[in-house]
Amino acid sequence: MNTVITIGRQFGSGGKEIGIRVAKELGIPFYDKELLREAARKSGLCEKIVENFDERPKSLLYSIAMDSYMFALPGSGVGDSLEQQVYLATFNTIRHIAEKGPCVMIGRCADYALADNPNHLSLFIHAPMDMRIQRVARRQSITPEKAKTLIAKTDKRRASYYEYYSSQKWGAVESYDFCLDSSYLGLGGTVELIRAMVEHKEHPVPSPTEIDPTQPDT
Repeated sequence: MNTVITIGRQFGSGGKEIGIRVAKELGIPFYDKELLREAARKSGLCEKIVENFDERPKSLLYSIAMDSYMFALPGSGVGDSLEQQVYLATFNTIRHIAEKGPCVMIGRCADYALADNPNHLSLFIHAPMDMRIQRVARRQSITPEKAKTLIAKTDKRRASYYEYYSSQKWGAVESYDFCLDSSYLGLGGTVELIRAMVEHKEHPVPSPTEIDPTQPDT
């Protein structure tokens, strides 16, 4: 198996759980926060700083506050902002991990970092708002109202980060290979669907027109 799966996700859609299950069933590594630890280790950045900028849009005030730290970073350039340092460390780590073999990666513009990787399968997991509210409220033991506010805030942050660094629209069908509604088949069914996608990518079945070039393409 060679496929590297990247998963973008709406908050509360079950995207992370789906990623964990897919990795487990395929017997391949799963990377979420592990990406941050690896990025910090390889770049020399403080792990806490990497976490603070994890999937967060540019923050001018925070960046100014961290200027003194930025200039202490190994190999930091005069024109490099702290956000750029963290993003590039994460970007390079994603590409390095993908070179080692198949895996599942969650968020962090991983699909953009691996856009030129022929073994890459990019997915975006979404779900209706009411189902996301139920899942988040239950998981975090908060009211539906607070869950809805948290969902909106988290989605806005993820979208801002993704769109700033990738120049693509977060959650748009043209930004990914597939966008999947996790409520349609449920989490288990979505996992099975992704497994089928991987199987097809690994062992593509020729279409009738590929088998017989004389057949019309309709």
